[in-house]
Amino acid sequence: MSKQRIAIIGGGMTGLSAAYYLQKEIKIDKIDAEYVLYEASDRLGGRIQTDYTDGFVIEQGPESFLARKLSMTELATDIGLADDLIDNRSGAFILHQDKLYPMPGGAIMGIPTQWMPFIKTGLFSPIGKARAAFDLVLPRSNKTGEDQSLGRFFRKRLGNEVVDNLIEPLLSGIYAGNIDQISLKATFPHFQQMESKYRSLVIGMKTSMAKKENQNPSSKDKKAKKGMFLTYRGGLQSMVDRLEAKLDADQVNKNHSLVKLEKVDERYRLVFEDGTEDLVDKVLLTTPHQHAYKLFQEHDFMTPLGETPSTSVATIALAYRKEAIKKDIDGTGFVVSKKTNYTITACTWTHKKWAHAAPEGYALLRAYVGRAGDDDIVAESDDVILEKVKKDLDQIMEIEGDPIFYKIKRWKESMPQYEVDHLKKLETVREGLSHTYPGVKIVGASYNGVGLPDCIDQGKNGVLELVNE
Repeated sequence: MSKQRIAIIGGGMTGLSAAYYLQKEIKIDKIDAEYVLYEASDRLGGRIQTDYTDGFVIEQGPESFLARKLSMTELATDIGLADDLIDNRSGAFILHQDKLYPMPGGAIMGIPTQWMPFIKTGLFSPIGKARAAFDLVLPRSNKTGEDQSLGRFFRKRLGNEVVDNLIEPLLSGIYAGNIDQISLKATFPHFQQMESKYRSLVIGMKTSMAKKENQNPSSKDKKAKKGMFLTYRGGLQSMVDRLEAKLDADQVNKNHSLVKLEKVDERYRLVFEDGTEDLVDKVLLTTPHQHAYKLFQEHDFMTPLGETPSTSVATIALAYRKEAIKKDIDGTGFVVSKKTNYTITACTWTHKKWAHAAPEGYALLRAYVGRAGDDDIVAESDDVILEKVKKDLDQIMEIEGDPIFYKIKRWKESMPQYEVDHLKKLETVREGLSHTYPGVKIVGASYNGVGLPDCIDQGKNGVLELVNE
């Protein structure tokens, strides 16, 4: 019996991880199979794109990943890059009504765990602070366990003011979405579990933190020294390059855009845009949901994917000499309250957050534009985007003159919106796909997490489950 042939479609973080871990299992004879990786563009890495200009390290897609999600750290160790991991410096602000407010001390994803910093902050009115305290006495918000939006959940627990001024800019920035539409279960299910267990989010968060500190008494000191995020000293692109070097070059095919997948007996014929074909036994589809829907749109079970919205965003990196920034603020950047009249949704003072990002004497700012329901700016010209961003940043930081250079990167319809009942709809899609196309699996940022570690987990687990079915 011939080896089963596995096709991995898409060479982003999910596809790369799938190929790497499958190849690893094949080489130690744990799996009797062969694989082939197909990528539509001329490069691997997907949205990971690092620009290296004049000594700057500029991420044009994701810049880092959560340190507590260990799959990226494990992958770094596997490929020999663990020593290149570096953590961020902390110190974020919220921009609200033309003023920067430091993130309240002890606020975890917007949930207060220390009352004094929360009481002292000017980010909320006395009424808003009093309303947040009601979390201590309110009953559980959803006894049925049904899905609900992040906004509905947090508004009931902590009130509108805390949500609009703190939680919304923090959480919506991750998905570039509207938290009053984003699914709680698909994004932050642990908050719902915490409420179910402790009733109060504040009590639950404080209890969870205390347990971690008791298990590791030195964790408190470590947290003071280290940030929540990690990245690579040489930029995320260095990780992509290392992964590509680890793969069998003969099994990697770039500039191959899949346009058709059809069942042929017990196998699948893949047809690519350039006219080439391949016949495989199983397929791991790691491309965005729009592509998956296009391949199978004749089937009703794929309708939820066709109806899943996506937001367009853009990143704007601006390099300056440090002296050009007249209002030098001690911190690493800020997120923008939705009710504030600015074009940008956030800005990272990258040279302060990451020591490797800019040469000595220079500053690197990275601004973001585009959010759910308000992403027209992404389609504007570079000149229009640049002027709007410069105007916003000058108002906040008093910047003198033009940047030495700038880089604008647009990501059109790149941020999938995990709306309420996302997981239920996804289950319908996957059941229909499994029944009609057994041996074809969909994984990736469109489905079960947009973070890099989430994509690694989906790629690794998805391909290993597929090959063992």
